Amino acid sequence: MLLVLSEEQKAHLGCLSRVGGAGKLNAGVDTVQHGVEGLMYLLTESSKLMVSEVDFQDSIHVLGFSDELNKLLLQLYLDNRKEIRSILGELAPKLPGYHSLEWRLDVQVTSGFFFIGALYFVLYFLIAQATIKI
Repeated sequence: MLLVLSEEQKAHLGCLSRVGGAGKLNAGVDTVQHGVEGLMYLLTESSKLMVSEVDFQDSIHVLGFSDELNKLLLQLYLDNRKEIRSILGELAPKLPGYHSLEWRLDVQVTSGFFFIGALYFVLYFLIAQATIKI
């Protein structure tokens, strides 16, 4: 499964190609922030979707980075995808779940008896009214 990046996300990741050999950026704060946001999106979406190594390479290949940067991004993804998935799992909202289905069965049985009782009551009422009219 390939990641589909919007033009804005591609532009945000574009500042990664301007990283110098010493790792110093000669860019503004906004450019660095957009680069970090793009990198965060790339890694979280790839980890969330469990993108394979080949699909990740194909997804970043279209960005036009150097082979060295592509290898660094791939290694960063492979080294951190399990931890990223773990963190995403912790941040996900906790949905209610069943600990025991026993109460569910009680509710079903009770509501079933209630329905049958109500049905008998309605039938009795209809028969009583029909008897009175005759």
